[in-house]
Amino acid sequence: MVTSATRTRKSEQTRERLLDAAARVFRDKGYAGARLSDIAEAADMHTPGVYYYFGSKEDLVEEVLRVGVARAAAFVAERVAAVPDGASALDRLRAAIEGHVLMVLEIGDYTSANIRIFGQLPDDIRQRHLAQQRAYGDLWRSLLEEARATGELRADLDLSVVRMLILGALNWTVEWHRPGALSAGEVARHATAMICEGLAAPGAPGT
Repeated sequence: MVTSATRTRKSEQTRERLLDAAARVFRDKGYAGARLSDIAEAADMHTPGVYYYFGSKEDLVEEVLRVGVARAAAFVAERVAAVPDGASALDRLRAAIEGHVLMVLEIGDYTSANIRIFGQLPDDIRQRHLAQQRAYGDLWRSLLEEARATGELRADLDLSVVRMLILGALNWTVEWHRPGALSAGEVARHATAMICEGLAAPGAPGT
């Protein structure tokens, strides 16, 4: 006997499979190039079945974007929280940089899709999504402000500019990185060294 709980669980699993497929298709084809039929095929569904879960392509992409930001924020926050007690503020910033790069390059179809299609989105979707991005940006703002307050960060830098440059550079890795040359972890280590050594005040821990 199929219970309502079983049907609900199956529906949730199908919805998640559809979102996973959409993230991959948006990542590979962009927003304009992705068709619902492409997404349905990638999810092993018929195209009309997509409309059971999402009323339009716009609804689907907006959920992919929301999930992408939520997963990136959770993953980076988890990496930062795992830094041992007593570590420096720069160590927590290093953990965030590594986590973001890994999310973009290795485990984040949603994050990669988010980065690739943002400039292609309809304006209303883009404006709603910016509010979610700003919330994630607050995590980075707090890390930079902490490093400044402890004297580990150079005092002559504008932290808003620094934050935007860091995220812009890390996000752009999805456009040029190709598996085989350097692993995502190696790219993360290069990014961490370059950024943190450039930002660190003289004598800061780990420099």
